[in-house]
Amino acid sequence: MTENICRFCKSSLSEVFADLGVVSLANSFLKSNMLEKKEPKYPLVAYLCSKCFLVQVPEFERPENIFTNYAYFSSFSNTWLKHSENYVNSVIEEFSFNDKSFVIEIASNDGYLLQYFRDRNIPVLGIEPAANVAKIAQERGIPTLVKFFGVDTAMHMVSRNQKADLVIANNVLAHVPDLNDFVSGMKQVLKEDGIITVEFPHLLNLIRFNQFDTIYHEHFSYFSLLSLERIFSRHGLTIFHVEEIPTHGGSLRVYLKHSDNQRFSIRESVNSIIDKEKKYGLDDILTYSSFANRINCIKEDILKFFHDAKKENKKIVCYGAAAKGNTLLNYCGIGKEFIEYIVDKSPHKQGLFLPGTHIQIMNPSMVFETKPDYLIILPWNLKDEIMQQMNRIKEWNGKFVVFIPKVEIY
Repeated sequence: MTENICRFCKSSLSEVFADLGVVSLANSFLKSNMLEKKEPKYPLVAYLCSKCFLVQVPEFERPENIFTNYAYFSSFSNTWLKHSENYVNSVIEEFSFNDKSFVIEIASNDGYLLQYFRDRNIPVLGIEPAANVAKIAQERGIPTLVKFFGVDTAMHMVSRNQKADLVIANNVLAHVPDLNDFVSGMKQVLKEDGIITVEFPHLLNLIRFNQFDTIYHEHFSYFSLLSLERIFSRHGLTIFHVEEIPTHGGSLRVYLKHSDNQRFSIRESVNSIIDKEKKYGLDDILTYSSFANRINCIKEDILKFFHDAKKENKKIVCYGAAAKGNTLLNYCGIGKEFIEYIVDKSPHKQGLFLPGTHIQIMNPSMVFETKPDYLIILPWNLKDEIMQQMNRIKEWNGKFVVFIPKVEIY
């Protein structure tokens, strides 16, 4: 049996944080002609490094096989677009970026964020490994380099005089198997007085609010500020400010500088979040080891909901073909025997089938035709947006359901 090694500090991994069984890759959606073929499945076990407190999933599939042709397009969420626009406005105001600045976004997707810098006449460059997604950005006028990011890509950009005043890495760090290479690349591509902003789901909230469904193979790491500070510090980058933001069930946005950059002083927010993590016990192994029991309790509640609904002959459909939903359904063993279909706003997913469960993805208009009793919102982080969008289900007394942090019916 291969020994699992921490991807940051190279210590041996033996502490199990969460064991979610043997499942398909969460974003490996299927076409109809693939349903009879055997799906690749892998153990989904998150480990805790007892030395650096990084929670991580071993790499079973190379990123090239996951992200080169990707089904996720950020622009289909109004909530996400508004969040991005607000971010752009705030950093322009605080750090005075202008038409002489240069902004790079790593994992820029379809240009959903960089468009707001472009509209303010600020030069941008996206870096996006998924060619199908990058093509959409390029068609919108967002210059996009189709590559995975790391030291090699950073050196390529430096050789072309493409160092940045602002490097953005939103919700990408978790997708990186070689953290040291990625962070080193960020440092190299940053101007001497430039800044980096990184957004990531906060491990503290994953534990507090039972967000086990955010664990999947495409997410290699799960960060606390305690663990991330160690990672950045090793590569000569210093966190000088932190914000708590509501995205993905509670995230952190960290602001980084070169460690020898005296332009930005370290703000109280950094120590405040670290103190908060320590008070919760994120520097104590016992905090992590108790998480598995909480996952089992939620699973029991979810299964009870489905079995009770089936006894009452309730019609159940789901909204949102999100990776977190695939983790939840596969871990709980919920499939077509309970769920008639799933709907998603993205036309890139419609007509496909969920990995593992093989539930078909339809247009949201299908809900209004079939009038289900329950509409389960799998991407619970977009609950408010989806409930507003699908509010007409109240016309036939349809109910919304979310499972995280607990089973709730609206």
